[in-house]
Amino acid sequence: MTEPIVVGVDGSGRSLRALIWAAHEAALRHRPLRIVHVLYRFPRDIPLYPSGFWDSAQERGAELVGEAVATVQEIYPDMAVAWDLPWGLPAEVLRNESERAHELVLGARGEGGVGNLLLGSVSLQVVAHAACPVIVVNHIVPEQRRIVVGADGSPGAAAAAEYALAEAALRGSRVRALHAWSVPHSRQRAMPSDSGVEEAAEAHQNILEEQLAPLSRKYPDVQLEEEVVRDEPTRALARASDWADLLVVGSRGLGGFHGLALGSVSHTLLHTSVCPIAVVHPRHQTPES
Repeated sequence: MTEPIVVGVDGSGRSLRALIWAAHEAALRHRPLRIVHVLYRFPRDIPLYPSGFWDSAQERGAELVGEAVATVQEIYPDMAVAWDLPWGLPAEVLRNESERAHELVLGARGEGGVGNLLLGSVSLQVVAHAACPVIVVNHIVPEQRRIVVGADGSPGAAAAAEYALAEAALRGSRVRALHAWSVPHSRQRAMPSDSGVEEAAEAHQNILEEQLAPLSRKYPDVQLEEEVVRDEPTRALARASDWADLLVVGSRGLGGFHGLALGSVSHTLLHTSVCPIAVVHPRHQTPES
């Protein structure tokens, strides 16, 4: 069975942008689209909750997904589109959806109330623990035909780099692989002046080249730009996202703490990236793997 592109909707403007993005992804990969609106579980669990609330929530949810299906079919009339109104805890439901999805697409911010996809604890839990790549859509930007990927030599960055090049091959885009490094404040006095900085920069350049060399051979038709900058990774990647269609990062880099599913850089960029951002876990490889 072909894994679908799954998108969560809640009726907000950013949810609509996520829907359009997901539909384009499904069309690009010739995959079905699955539209999901989560009905929050508590009204159903509480016996004394106001009468009719659950029915009203179901009716509103059906209306939302109906409008979403109509929107997609107007743009892609031949696309296979399915929908569902699962009930439960949103993070848990979407995490379960990711088990059967090729990719999971969320809007960066949604409405309050039932089905909310606000980029807070729910979305962060989904991004951190999803079983597939998660794309968070904040804005749909003018086409740049460039994908930016963060590369730091970690397993997460390796998966992100392969995802980025495979995505670029599908889209006809080029890839800018960005490796940002900086000296911790506590060690700045110990760093020799010019020669030490040059040696450190060269070592980071070697890390980037070693990580990308096999991918460059695997995707020879993708234009790959390698860049090493001395800057904080979150700041450098956020700036680079201003000139990209998609920013791709691993779920955790070399600086993360073991046991954490989502690193601080990825966490920060979910809030600061100008373009849509894909978060890829080490076990996730290419868009078609």
